[in-house]
Amino acid sequence: MRKAIVAVVGRPNVGKSTLFNVIAGKQISIVQDTPGVTRDRIYADASWLNYHFTLVDTGGIEPDAQDVILSQMRSQAELAIDTADVILFVTDVRTGVVDTDYEVAEMLRKSGKPVVLCVNKVDSFQKFGNDIYEFYSLGLGDPFGVSSVNQLGLGDLLDEVVKHFPAELSTEEEDDTVKIALIGKPNVGKSSLVNKLLGQNRVIVSEIAGTTRDAIDTEVVHNGEHYIFIDTAGLRRKGRVSDDIERYSVIRTVAAVDRANICIVMIDATQGVTAEDARIAGIAHESGKGVIIAVNKWDAIEKTDKTMQEFKKTMKETFAYMDYAEFLFISAETGQRLHKIFEMVNFVRQNQTLRIKTGVLNEIMAKATAMKQPPSDKGKRLKLYYITQIGVEPPAFVIFVNARELMHFSYTRYIENQIREAFGFVGTPLRFIIRERGEENV
Repeated sequence: MRKAIVAVVGRPNVGKSTLFNVIAGKQISIVQDTPGVTRDRIYADASWLNYHFTLVDTGGIEPDAQDVILSQMRSQAELAIDTADVILFVTDVRTGVVDTDYEVAEMLRKSGKPVVLCVNKVDSFQKFGNDIYEFYSLGLGDPFGVSSVNQLGLGDLLDEVVKHFPAELSTEEEDDTVKIALIGKPNVGKSSLVNKLLGQNRVIVSEIAGTTRDAIDTEVVHNGEHYIFIDTAGLRRKGRVSDDIERYSVIRTVAAVDRANICIVMIDATQGVTAEDARIAGIAHESGKGVIIAVNKWDAIEKTDKTMQEFKKTMKETFAYMDYAEFLFISAETGQRLHKIFEMVNFVRQNQTLRIKTGVLNEIMAKATAMKQPPSDKGKRLKLYYITQIGVEPPAFVIFVNARELMHFSYTRYIENQIREAFGFVGTPLRFIIRERGEENV
């Protein structure tokens, strides 16, 4: 089941990023008292009561701006609005309603999306309470006065936001069909890959409008097995702002990844591996999804007997944080190695749903600690008492220790490597939770 998407929009310098950080519960967006600081969209998982959603921060909207950066920020915000389920429109009580607020309000009305009007910087309701009424003039319903800095009024605001979440989010039935999100920069061949797979298999079961605008869920049958490919194509480069446009596509990627079991990160062989590729792949990694990295257009480059190995070396360096990922060199144009996609998807799916018996896990951990003694600090040595698996997709484990602060990341990684050596878990991240013995709520 996908999460709702809430886009935080408004003109520059009204406190969008501060509000975003408070709702997300951590410092994510850069906060600076200068208009235009937030140029790249920032997203985070957030929750309120029993609702979980994706929160999207955007650059300030200047509807008639001619400045290149501001116009790009406007494009970014428009994309967030287009993809969002609910729009949180942030204004500033201290400046009152300005012409730009009216222009943004008109843009939001045309979107047809639910809009919740937030009046920020109400640090004292006694001082600014009456000023909130001015914002009724925007014609967007009741304004909600809040103070991001002092965390006032946020409960009522979020109560209103979750009221507008689509009803189908709570009624969608779980489907066992494997969902594969195709993610990557524009023009890497995502749509071409889907079209080629359909052409090869010559079975079009259905094309269903995705839950994200411009995303299409296409069902493909291969050897009697059903797969759903989520194509996030639709965003195209626009003139000289192509590099920034690539960044603006992240929200579509987040939404597609959220609904998928496995992500195929597509890379353009003719462009090589870029930092943007690593950033997009990181979304899948952070979400705990299975990952296959597919280098497309492999037919379009000149090769020697060392080209593939050199490309793999570069990718291993770029994607060092996700060394479990599978690599595949393909051509959506010619169909080269496309049959391997289904083999890898099935293999990764088995690994991300694999469960290991507790007794076996503890045997592995005992051997690991015997081979490499746990670290110590100031005379106190780490003791690992017990390990058990608590979930799948991704496989998650809890390790009980005597002192959590002694369980350094490097030793956790060592235990992970021992488990991978025994069971592979190729194509899927592993999650580890460290608990002190006697702690509850595992």
